[in-house]
Amino acid sequence: MAGIRRRTVGRVSDVSAPVVALGHRFADELPEMAVSWQAAPVAEPRLLVLNDALAVELGLDPAWLRTGDGLAFLTGNRLPEGAVPVAQAYAGHQFGGYSPRLGDGRALLLGEIGGRDLHLKGSGRTPFARGGDGLAAVGPMLREYVVSEAMHALGIPTTRSLAVIATGRSIVRENLAPGAILVRVAASHLRVGSFQFARATGDDALLGRLVAHAVDRHHPEAGDALGLYRAVVGAQAELIARWMLTGFIHGVMNTDNMTISGETIDYGPCAFMDAFDPATVFSSIDEGGRYAYGNQPAIAQWNLARLAEALLPLLDDDPEQAITKATGALEEFRGRYASATLHGFRAKLGLTGSAIDDAALTSLTEDLLALLKAHRTDFTSFFRNPDAAGDEFGDWIRRWRSLDPDTEAMKRVNPVYIPRNHLVEEALAAATDGDLGPLHRLLDAITSPFDERPGLARFAEPAPPEFGTYRTFCGT
Repeated sequence: MAGIRRRTVGRVSDVSAPVVALGHRFADELPEMAVSWQAAPVAEPRLLVLNDALAVELGLDPAWLRTGDGLAFLTGNRLPEGAVPVAQAYAGHQFGGYSPRLGDGRALLLGEIGGRDLHLKGSGRTPFARGGDGLAAVGPMLREYVVSEAMHALGIPTTRSLAVIATGRSIVRENLAPGAILVRVAASHLRVGSFQFARATGDDALLGRLVAHAVDRHHPEAGDALGLYRAVVGAQAELIARWMLTGFIHGVMNTDNMTISGETIDYGPCAFMDAFDPATVFSSIDEGGRYAYGNQPAIAQWNLARLAEALLPLLDDDPEQAITKATGALEEFRGRYASATLHGFRAKLGLTGSAIDDAALTSLTEDLLALLKAHRTDFTSFFRNPDAAGDEFGDWIRRWRSLDPDTEAMKRVNPVYIPRNHLVEEALAAATDGDLGPLHRLLDAITSPFDERPGLARFAEPAPPEFGTYRTFCGT
């Protein structure tokens, strides 16, 4: 079992050296999808941010992680005996086009601890690098830290961020930028693309072992390939509903960025919507708006169809029956998504205890979304305090008020603080220049998103007009 034991060393020290054990289940069970590899040396590691609470969850001592030995561990430069770090293989559809060989080009799975993956991003070139330098910049790594921890605080399933470490090395992007490594924690890094890779090998035995691995780790009630598929369809339907209810836009919903566990993963050109508009796109590389806010449910279903294609040989010996079973399971997405969305809006509007039926609630919600779009109303702020909306919402507010909403309950599900795009950019720019103060102030706000506190008013406000059109870049 992966875990941690305390060992007393022979010298006097304020921090005793632990013995950390990293499991290597993925590498053992699926060697065809794992390439043994080592992280690039980091000569001058400097800790930028450490998630103390997550470290404790994993059985790691935050004080030790701050030492030289701890930083060597976090950068993959000094791993415990028996560790088997690997780069994982996967395929994927990127913006609709199939790539048979993607994989961890600049990432490394160090192993499993406490049943979860410990994973590096920006740790150097691997055989999957495809011409890239294998490195990452401080800004994008801190962006993933900020947004993933905000998502966790909002109750949305997500990978977590344990630390960001500056490497002391400058990397070449548009300009020179300081390099960094993100230490990520996940239930696993199994993706739709993992199954696409296994299917493309033509080895049904490998595909079967991958299914068994995924079932055991994430969906033990599933039993077989069809059960696993239905479980993933349900998990993703509920995940995407939570994204939509929070105004989150992933930005790059390729099949290699959709997990089997149902966690959000790979925060590249992601952002949160301010003014409500289903056509909102932030990613600079999404020129056609494929991954716009309003398209996310349909794209998720498209990705899940690709997962079904990968699983077909295991669903039934008869190809036609396999397709029929997969189609039936995929059709469950729409109902699961609609149910999760309606349940979420019932809570967001304080109507959990109301007798309003689903049809009436659907009408109320659709009318509200039309108003929000027409008047470019800030999505997050509206639900926190609907009564503060303008006169144009008057008729709708009266309808809503007649249902006797629980406004106190609303405050427990509607955040006051999210990673506002202008504040994220401000924090990342300052951190890149060496000032971590804005980053820590932002983290303080967004990791307790439902608790309004004095002195944090600017973290609740939409971007000022001079912030202009916002574009994100896939730097992670």
